[in-house]
Amino acid sequence: MKWMKFLKRYLIVILTFVNTCVCYIERVGFSIAYTVADDAAGINQSSKGTILSTFYYGYACSQVPGGWAAQKIGGRRVLLLSFVLWSSTCFLVPLDPNRVTFLVVARLLVGVAQGFIFPSIHTVLAQWVPPHERSRSVSLTTSGMYLGAAMGMLVLPSLVKFRGPQSVFLAEAALGVMWSFLWFKYATDPPRSEHQKASAATFGESMLPTKASQKIKVENGPTAVRTSKIPWKRILVSGPVWAIVVNNFTFHYALYVLMNWLPTYFELGLQLSLQEMGFAKMLPYFNMFIFSNIGGVLADHLNSKRIMSVTKTRKFLNTVGFIVSSLALMALPVFRTSGGAIFCSSVVLGFLALGRAGFAVNYMDIAPKYAGIVMGVSNTAGTLAGIIGVDMTGQLLKAAEAEYSDLSSPESWRAVFFIPGSLCVFSSFIFLLFSTGERIFD
Repeated sequence: MKWMKFLKRYLIVILTFVNTCVCYIERVGFSIAYTVADDAAGINQSSKGTILSTFYYGYACSQVPGGWAAQKIGGRRVLLLSFVLWSSTCFLVPLDPNRVTFLVVARLLVGVAQGFIFPSIHTVLAQWVPPHERSRSVSLTTSGMYLGAAMGMLVLPSLVKFRGPQSVFLAEAALGVMWSFLWFKYATDPPRSEHQKASAATFGESMLPTKASQKIKVENGPTAVRTSKIPWKRILVSGPVWAIVVNNFTFHYALYVLMNWLPTYFELGLQLSLQEMGFAKMLPYFNMFIFSNIGGVLADHLNSKRIMSVTKTRKFLNTVGFIVSSLALMALPVFRTSGGAIFCSSVVLGFLALGRAGFAVNYMDIAPKYAGIVMGVSNTAGTLAGIIGVDMTGQLLKAAEAEYSDLSSPESWRAVFFIPGSLCVFSSFIFLLFSTGERIFD
């Protein structure tokens, strides 16, 4: 029975890994396909930034509701519903830059649907994964984002070239349907754990519903019932929660700016063709995949061997990841060759992923029972970073294009990369000051 439970939880982790992989293939795919369609239609950079950021408005709106829904009806069900919704939208929507309203509504729908995914994943992992495996399990799951982005950068430009931009939407919808089938067939809710330590950490608990009736056995007496409510006020005023929120904002600001504008930087800033760059263009995201898993394994090793406390481990990895990323971001415009830009962007994204082993697992440290809720609050901030960063980058590039006549000079891109670099330094200090690895919400 224990062996079957072991296999089941790793199947769940693998399926959530594939989930995030497919989600980021969709995000990178839209950026690539829309860039081609946009350039063909002659849309300016500011308008392009507005369309690219539309997704994040929908994504922001559904983060906290996503955590609540996962807590209320179960992360397993919410994941399936959200995947079916965004896959259907991709299948039905024509990619026409001139039909702005239609495209905006479609991207909002995809954003809303995908906004339910990560809070639900954290709820599922908090139920299935014991504390000593959480760092590497969360790191493996989130590394799917980076592998998906790498695969998208490698495969989708060629698909656009030979089949057109619309083919990207159809391929993404097919992947979504296939994952939905696998999740429907193999995913289950976890059995309730009878192990005392596991139960104390919420591992093996269903955590449903939001307002749960918890039975307490009174010695030689009747069973009492205690009602548990989500401590919204304590969550929203908690220093450790805000340390996570600030770092999530910075992480996603840097990630979304690079994810949405790196293809433009290669093509207009460095005068390179994505189709001709071959495997090189996927290296930054593949580096994220590698470093994310290194961070997870290293964090679990430092904790399980008692080399560092959980608090020191989170702070150490977060600080190293964000400071190195900051330096590489500020240096990125200096590199004017393909190899230099790939190397520098790989360092940025790789060490950002390493930093996730600090703040991104911290939800489960401080509030394992409310991991989906805290994740929803934090990811709302991360999504706002996408809205602000992606749209602001379009405005910055529009201004740079007017000043320098094109976007091929390093000066055109300096502000684009300096802003997230500065945020990385600020966020790392906030995490050092306010974060903790101790459980603060029961």
